[in-house]
Amino acid sequence: MPTTLRSSRQGLVPVLGVHAALLVGGGVALALEAPAQGWGVLVVVVAYVAGLLAVCRATGRDDLLALAGFLALVSVFQVLPDWVLADFVGTLRFPNTGGPRVDDVIPVAMAAMWVAPLFAAVALAGGRPGPAAALSALVFFGAELLAPALGLWEPTGDTRRVLGVAVYVVPAEAALGWAAATAFARARGASLSTRAGLALAVSTFYLGALVLSHFLIDVAGWRLTA
Repeated sequence: MPTTLRSSRQGLVPVLGVHAALLVGGGVALALEAPAQGWGVLVVVVAYVAGLLAVCRATGRDDLLALAGFLALVSVFQVLPDWVLADFVGTLRFPNTGGPRVDDVIPVAMAAMWVAPLFAAVALAGGRPGPAAALSALVFFGAELLAPALGLWEPTGDTRRVLGVAVYVVPAEAALGWAAATAFARARGASLSTRAGLALAVSTFYLGALVLSHFLIDVAGWRLTA
């Protein structure tokens, strides 16, 4: 599969600046007390996505603009796997720190929060699915490690954990990086409806990977009976 991202440093500094602003803004928002904290996080992640799109457009990085736009669609659909884990499987919880929530289960901010880690993984991988999978596993492991301490989300239920991270999510998040890069290669230049369909397919694939991984690691007995 040919790469979908240019190997160029054009516009790199402004793009890095947007991510630095996300870290600073996120730190400020997380330092607030609830319910201001939840609203602050929502404002920061929405501003990040808007800023990333604007900077990619302004610097002429049409490839990164297309990637950011596609991942924004993926991020919206990512509310669905989170919802299933939190409200059905019972292995994930989102503390209520303020702001709007989906079914009083998931902060609406999560609909924009997936863009940054997926953008980092896929962009650094040059759009190649294999490296994107490896980078996604690393990036999301770090996110899962920090999230409980930051009050963003936390694993619950009877799951195997390493350093507090639910083990089953790591292979699923590697699969998510692979799927996002693979789908983006087909979404580039496609109609909005096609891109939306591919974004939904990525989230559906991720949900299946999560459930399968949780079953194999935490539920299956791995024994033969007669």
